[in-house]
Amino acid sequence: MIKQTTATAKTVELAVNAACAELGVSRDEVDFVVLEEPKSGFLGIGACDAKVSVTVKETPAIRAIEFVENLVKNMGLDASVDVVAKDEEGISIAINGGSLGLLIGRRGDVLDSIQYLATLAANLEKNGFYRVTVDVQGYREKRAETLRGVARRMSEKVLKYKRSFALEPMNAYERRIIHAECQNIEGVTTRSIGEGADRKIVISPVK
Repeated sequence: MIKQTTATAKTVELAVNAACAELGVSRDEVDFVVLEEPKSGFLGIGACDAKVSVTVKETPAIRAIEFVENLVKNMGLDASVDVVAKDEEGISIAINGGSLGLLIGRRGDVLDSIQYLATLAANLEKNGFYRVTVDVQGYREKRAETLRGVARRMSEKVLKYKRSFALEPMNAYERRIIHAECQNIEGVTTRSIGEGADRKIVISPVK
């Protein structure tokens, strides 16, 4: 992303706001230097606008965005990196374009790794924890809906056969989706078993 720019306007305030709009950041995310003060002149003669130099601060959000942008660029992918949502606690980044399955991987394993590394980049300064979510072409919501369907179908089997069923191993994010969906289904309960990459959910009838 662009980290520095100059802008001119009738006042310093307007010039800074224009620069922030160009950079795609908020006012509190930049530092600025006044290069030229505005002058009204005499009868319009000698008047000039304010000129400012605006630089984006090094923030967790900026570090996360730059990591994802550099990754996409270095891989030679034709894709855009967009900020979906951002606040003081975290940022949601979307990667969109064609043929991006390489960034998703098998059941999202590559995407999870990208998100993990972007989170590490964002939290380099160790001042609290800044949450980073990375998605590719809406994969996470599609996967979440698939998992909710799995939870409902397996819960139906549990209720029909009155016995427990174990699902395939999943990461923590996917397990949370299954747990949450099953909480809305009367007569079943869930628990996680296993360690590390083999950790999975067991859906059981309520005794």
